[in-house]
Amino acid sequence: MYEFPFELDDFQKQACEIINSGESVVVCAPTGAGKTVIAQHAIHRALELGCRIFYTTPLKALSNQKFYDFGEKYGYDKVGLLTGDTSINRSAQIVIMTTEVFRNMLYGTNFGAVADNLKDVKYVVLDEVHYMNDEQRGTVWEESIIYCPTNIQIIALSATVANCDELTNWINTVHSKTRLVNTDFRPVPLRFYYFDSSQPFKLLPLLTPSGQLNSKIKPEKPQWAKGRDKRKKSYVKQVIQNLADNDMLPAIYFTFSRKKCDEQMEKCAGLGLNTRDEQEKIKAFIDEFIADNPHLYGNKHTEYLIQGVASHHAGLLPAWKNLVEKLFQQGLIKVVFATETLAAGINMPARSTVISSTSKRTDTGHRMLTANEFLQMSGRAGRRGMDEVGYVTIVGTSFQSPDEVAELVLSNSNPLESRFSPSYSMVLNLLQRFSLDESKELILKSFGYYSSDYRLKPILNQLEAYDKEIAEREFICPDGLTDEQLEKYDKVRFLYVQNRITYKKILKQEKSKKRPLSPDVVEFGKRNKEELANMQSFACHQCNRYKKHSKNVEVIKRILSKKRKLEKEIEKQKDIYWNKFLSHRALLEEYGYLQNDYPTDRGKTTSQLRSENELYLAEIIFSGLLENLTPSQLAGVICALTTEDLRIEIPYIPFSEQVRKTLNQIRNIKRKLEKAQSRYDIETPLYINPYFSSLIELWVEGAEWETISEQIEIGEGDIVRAFKRVVDVLRQLTTVDNIPDTLVFTAREAIDKIQRAPVDID
Repeated sequence: MYEFPFELDDFQKQACEIINSGESVVVCAPTGAGKTVIAQHAIHRALELGCRIFYTTPLKALSNQKFYDFGEKYGYDKVGLLTGDTSINRSAQIVIMTTEVFRNMLYGTNFGAVADNLKDVKYVVLDEVHYMNDEQRGTVWEESIIYCPTNIQIIALSATVANCDELTNWINTVHSKTRLVNTDFRPVPLRFYYFDSSQPFKLLPLLTPSGQLNSKIKPEKPQWAKGRDKRKKSYVKQVIQNLADNDMLPAIYFTFSRKKCDEQMEKCAGLGLNTRDEQEKIKAFIDEFIADNPHLYGNKHTEYLIQGVASHHAGLLPAWKNLVEKLFQQGLIKVVFATETLAAGINMPARSTVISSTSKRTDTGHRMLTANEFLQMSGRAGRRGMDEVGYVTIVGTSFQSPDEVAELVLSNSNPLESRFSPSYSMVLNLLQRFSLDESKELILKSFGYYSSDYRLKPILNQLEAYDKEIAEREFICPDGLTDEQLEKYDKVRFLYVQNRITYKKILKQEKSKKRPLSPDVVEFGKRNKEELANMQSFACHQCNRYKKHSKNVEVIKRILSKKRKLEKEIEKQKDIYWNKFLSHRALLEEYGYLQNDYPTDRGKTTSQLRSENELYLAEIIFSGLLENLTPSQLAGVICALTTEDLRIEIPYIPFSEQVRKTLNQIRNIKRKLEKAQSRYDIETPLYINPYFSSLIELWVEGAEWETISEQIEIGEGDIVRAFKRVVDVLRQLTTVDNIPDTLVFTAREAIDKIQRAPVDID
């Protein structure tokens, strides 16, 4: 085993031994427990054995960070980086990449042959594998595990999740021998505090030594607006002052609103959290950083950084967030006000985390944080080797009771849920390499299918309840008759009663007409007497428990009918992934992208695309509508297709006439495809949102960033992100097959003009 300059924890030793034994491993441990050490052990093994290792992360920013960390540690000649828009030393022994890039490599489309992509690769580290829970991108991790060759050892690193054993068993089933290392060990234990606004000059321990809620904590009273002041009172300064007084800084203060991040930073700027010497160091660092990133010159947040406070959220420029991270890592910034995205693996350890509320607003109202969301944020507290204890402070609000907070703190992690969902690209890629039956086999290997028992738990519970009710209704007949014999008696009885009624009606009718009975009627009356004798021969006829038994049989029949419906629903739900696959396949056949379950030339092109809706993008490409556009117009059109529906209302800024005409023609493609998707029950989104189209046109035509950012009241980071999505699609136009040369050249020119500071900075 590679010798580290420090003693490994037991779980780290165990994981390293499993790697040495040639088996795959799932490591499930709290945030900050030291999972990276296990990946480093695998890296040392790869370097020692002369083979290669891939290290995958969920975010491009994390990949970049790991590239620089490993480059410094092992030498940049040994380390490569592959993300959507970067390729450095791709044949290196250690290659860092996003999980999407790894998945695309396994498809063997625009990254070349699978055998070439994975040459000499012995290990794949899937960092932050709990991202399988991600609504939009979770399917990527499942595909990566399913398609990963069995000769490659998987090292899956996950935060604490409830069903890690289920995840391990699944990888063991679909990949190769896999073992679990599961620990709740935290090298720096956490201590929980509560800020109660009725006692603002101290932080109260949340729990008693026995693990009960501290009785001194009082629920927050609702804050009603008084007079003209509609603002709610903020206690952020008091919270930070308490942390400073108790030597609990530096801290990450999590809040769920970008606007509040900025407001809270401004409120705390005058607290004097850092020394003169620290302020001078910050100024010097900022001057040096801005010399390399001149577009940050004059940033209005600079004065707050000097005071030791900062804001960190998706609305800020990537380079500015990078500056904040670097200053925080050096201990020069004492408090960062951040949205929860900061909890997703960026290396910013703190002594304390503050959670502004354990409930968050969503599109459907407020909801409590999940246990996993809380664990991710609170887990940022406590720096290994620097702090004996990490501090987590929860701020009291009227949206939560102290009891609910204590319950959340004490609750176990949530289970991983599958987000597996077949897409057009997945269908085309699978059918390009496998038969329909083989594809079905792969789809049924998904974690979603494997863990469907968990997903179907409510239905299975109901089935169990029905079985219990049936068992409880078991009726023991005093004469030993079965339910079937009782049902036979019921039929005989029903027949006798119906025929008796009919016979009496005939007798009455014939009597009123003073006619003698015909031979047929006499015969009918005779048969009815025989039916009576038959009925009387059953023990049920004299039994005083007959009615109860009969009612029981009727109720059980109803329960069995409901049970059958649920069982059908279970079958449908279990096959949901395969049915989705077949729906996408049928629509691709209708549109001419598949023939005899093999992609046509158009299908092969579409299989190489990566977007929200690959068929929609392909239809637009093959329509020829993009071919006579200038670089700025092409960027404007693509920008409308890659921008999601925004939650906030922002005005459309007029864009060029050619972009408007092209988008109007694309609307016809969109309407037709929407109807087709509706027929096949496919819900893949189709966007036309030209919010940023005019901005990217101006940018490609050479406008300054200041001109762009002044046009619209939205975070600069949002504009950069929208532009980067455009670059991603344009880059695909230059690499996939069967794209007209004119469009390739225009896309390349547009990329060159978009990729300048601050857009090209991660």
